[in-house]
Amino acid sequence: GGMMAIDPHTGRVLAMVGGWSFEQSQFNRAIQASRQPGSSFKPFVYMAALDNGFTPSTIVLDAPFVIDQGGNLGKWKPADYGDKFFGPTPVRVGIEQSRNLMTVRVASTIGMDKVADYARRFGINEHLPEVLSMALGATDTTLERMVTGYAMIVNGGKKITPSLIDSVQDRTGKTILRHDERPCTGCGTLAADGQPPEIPDEREQIIDPATAYQMVSILQGVVERGTGSAVRAVGKPLAGKTGTTNDFTDAWFVGFSPDLVAGVYIGFDQPKTLGSRETGGRISAPIFRDFMMEALEHKPATPFRVPPGVRLVRIDLETGLPASPGNPKAILEAYKPGTEPSRDAPEQAGGPANAAVPHPTDNPSGATQTDNGLY
Repeated sequence: GGMMAIDPHTGRVLAMVGGWSFEQSQFNRAIQASRQPGSSFKPFVYMAALDNGFTPSTIVLDAPFVIDQGGNLGKWKPADYGDKFFGPTPVRVGIEQSRNLMTVRVASTIGMDKVADYARRFGINEHLPEVLSMALGATDTTLERMVTGYAMIVNGGKKITPSLIDSVQDRTGKTILRHDERPCTGCGTLAADGQPPEIPDEREQIIDPATAYQMVSILQGVVERGTGSAVRAVGKPLAGKTGTTNDFTDAWFVGFSPDLVAGVYIGFDQPKTLGSRETGGRISAPIFRDFMMEALEHKPATPFRVPPGVRLVRIDLETGLPASPGNPKAILEAYKPGTEPSRDAPEQAGGPANAAVPHPTDNPSGATQTDNGLY
């Protein structure tokens, strides 16, 4: 397996391990191994959805999904872990509990071209095949790419490049290579007021900061209530996502605090099962937990930063509706202005419902979108 930790604001690689014995293998699994990320890829699917009519409380049907692949390929029937179905479910819960069928429905509705675009923006895969199985993490990528992608979620959607070398100087002290190429006017002199110079932020904004924060909030729920609950023992604000591939071949956890991102995957070099029920939440999340316990031991419990314009609304976790006073299942949900759900109906795919009677719309994928959500 491999593990990597980076600074989400600069891209500086703070720690990396690509195996357990360099004498036996010089192959660096953190940057060289191409593996399937499984459900740890789902945040990029849902961020594309959040920018295309969905909110964290949009209702999506968790039920069997079948699509004819054409030719002699037969029918594709994705399934959830445990083969259970939970019916109409808010997007947030679908991510927290890593529901595959909901993810496929969302991807088929917004279009895999949008999912591929977000995979490219975040550097996960430059040429993601536009087929629905890719939404479940069937693509190949590296741990370095996944950790960097998650870093661009928590830093507010700013593009960064991972770096192992900050700068190189020649024998006279002249800098001949510098990772941080921002200009620093006035760095050589002391300002009259004694204040440090202001350095411009030239990082590219790849997504709306509000979308990035919505995903940060949802991934925090994965730790607090979902498949990454093993990480909750750290006792500080953390977020992340588990990933498990078919036949328990690879186990992932990629997550972050506001100022530190780390990811780990476990899997045999020659892919084979790790064993029955050996999931990302069972194998990789505890490794992430132990790492963060030491890395953050002397750090304050910094909350995740909320960008301007985001509205926090108390809603019922199970229904996506505004919560009544004293509701024990109430959480604070993040919305972009104008997308908050009403008290009468949960937020719908494409915006609030305008009629009480569902009106199905055409959808070639087989999923049906109605005024009451995505079915």
